[in-house]
Amino acid sequence: MSTKKIGDVILDVQNISLRFGGVKALTDISFNVKEHEIRAIIGPNGAGKSSMLNCINGVYQPQEGQITFRGQHFKHMNSRQVAEMGIARTFQNLALFKGMSVIDNIMTGRNLRMKSNLFLQALRIGPAQKEEEKHREFVEHIIDFLEIQAFRKTPVGQLPYGLQKRVDLGRALAMEPQVLLLDEPMAGMNLEEKQDMSRFILDVNDEFGTTIVLIEHDMGVVMDISDRVVVLDYGKKIGDGTPDEVRSNEEVISAYLGTSH
Repeated sequence: MSTKKIGDVILDVQNISLRFGGVKALTDISFNVKEHEIRAIIGPNGAGKSSMLNCINGVYQPQEGQITFRGQHFKHMNSRQVAEMGIARTFQNLALFKGMSVIDNIMTGRNLRMKSNLFLQALRIGPAQKEEEKHREFVEHIIDFLEIQAFRKTPVGQLPYGLQKRVDLGRALAMEPQVLLLDEPMAGMNLEEKQDMSRFILDVNDEFGTTIVLIEHDMGVVMDISDRVVVLDYGKKIGDGTPDEVRSNEEVISAYLGTSH
């Protein structure tokens, strides 16, 4: 672990409950995320992890509780508004444009930052052209950072899965988020790809100073890279603390070994 300085609470989740019809997805969940930390959300399948992420980034509106980001409450915000506030997200099943090149996929992450209208952007005239050049420069920096220079012009659909995941991360970084939500960034990866992705997540946290919230099934990865871990089971919070505290929590152990149900 680097000797990084963890700041004050940047994201505060308070008493969130989410229901779909009669089904309770989340029940009275509270936890916070501090600036510059890597905060993991773990739990068995069906624990409510993705539902929690969907509440944070505005896909779902919880029936109870509230989420506060940098002191500002948001109750009924859509994903775009949340992104404009500074929260970006990657998805479990890649939502990339398979026919488009790596650089063009990452450029889509800059849309929120573009001031000129779409018509001028399409024609690439006047201020739009200067603006696009500036954005491309930023995107090139991300491509270098993620070590995918060799694939800049390659259609994303032709890349191996591990590299597609890296492009997805690049697109989220292009939004310059203060908080980055990663939904199972290691899913479907082999050991080498997982090691690469872990390194990039640590570097993003370190070099960009980005606060990270991640859902991950690989417990080895979680324990290695997280500062704090919150544990969900059947939509309820059963543990919260440092990796060591969570690792030795009896309720967490039994949830993972299946002895509590």
